[in-house]
Amino acid sequence: MPDWDEQTRAAEARYRDGEARLPEDTDPRQRQLTRMGNAAWAAGLAHAMSGRRDESRDWFLRAAARYRESYAEAPPGSWGRPIAVLKALLLAGEDAEEAARWTLAEGADAAESPIGRFAAALAHAVLGEWAGVRVLADGLRTGDGFPTDVAEALAFLAAEDVVGYAGAAQEVLESFDGREGYLEDVAVADTVLVLQALAARRGLAVELTSPLLPS
Repeated sequence: MPDWDEQTRAAEARYRDGEARLPEDTDPRQRQLTRMGNAAWAAGLAHAMSGRRDESRDWFLRAAARYRESYAEAPPGSWGRPIAVLKALLLAGEDAEEAARWTLAEGADAAESPIGRFAAALAHAVLGEWAGVRVLADGLRTGDGFPTDVAEALAFLAAEDVVGYAGAAQEVLESFDGREGYLEDVAVADTVLVLQALAARRGLAVELTSPLLPS
């Protein structure tokens, strides 16, 4: 069982160390901001696993801010940053609609990469534009380079198919069980948490239990 208090302290220390050494030059700065976003994300997850909801929310908001700040100076096609912004805001329980509109304005719908189209699917889901989610999710689950189970979970959410969603979400959870490594070494099924946050908006959230999810 992870020591969540220790993981929280370590993640917060990494964030503050990055904050104290933030470069001025563009490329080193955007990289450091991303590392700070990762550390804040890890702290948010660790607090969530300990049941500290207020602290978790605060760190997810820091993560969203650092990821978005880093995107302005990142190389073209850095779609992981908008995705991380949306995910962090969803897990913070905050209104993510402005961030969703920003993601789409950056051209996510027309992205060549699967990760870019996933960013678009998340943005449309946040905005409640489920027809758009379904089109994008169908393309992701039949193409290469993207986890089929995640795409299927989004497609079932778009179709309001709770049985299909439950099965797909369970598959996503099981994929985390088999992982050897996690971002920032924080063993949490974060994609499942994001899917469940979206599912709750559709009235389709299902009961899932795992050591990789908050109790």
